Amino acid sequence: QIQLVESGGGLVQPGESLRLSCAVSGFSLDYYFIAWFRQAPGKEREGVSCITNIGNTYYSDSAKGRFTVSRDIATNTVYLQMNSLKVEDTAVYYCASSTNRCARDEMDYWGKGTLVTVSS
Repeated sequence: QIQLVESGGGLVQPGESLRLSCAVSGFSLDYYFIAWFRQAPGKEREGVSCITNIGNTYYSDSAKGRFTVSRDIATNTVYLQMNSLKVEDTAVYYCASSTNRCARDEMDYWGKGTLVTVSS
């Protein structure tokens, strides 16, 4: 059974950091792309970052330079390290998997999300 479970969200102040985790079960990260998306209230879900089956990484313009995606093959976990957080980073963050690409419409499985709130 394929599952993706996010964790690590919370309330932080602007400028602080958080690390999100996406625990994957039912398949190996060697064969799948894992992407992070986020959805803020009243807005569409948008891509944040992606790590491919061979470890290549991609970032949205808003994430470049502040966020880092990584993975641990041994524990089947993908991480999103978020630094210098801004109020506009507030959203529910989701991880999702694909066998083909990092695009949202190519994602096969989704986690339930973890809430990140950045507020002073």
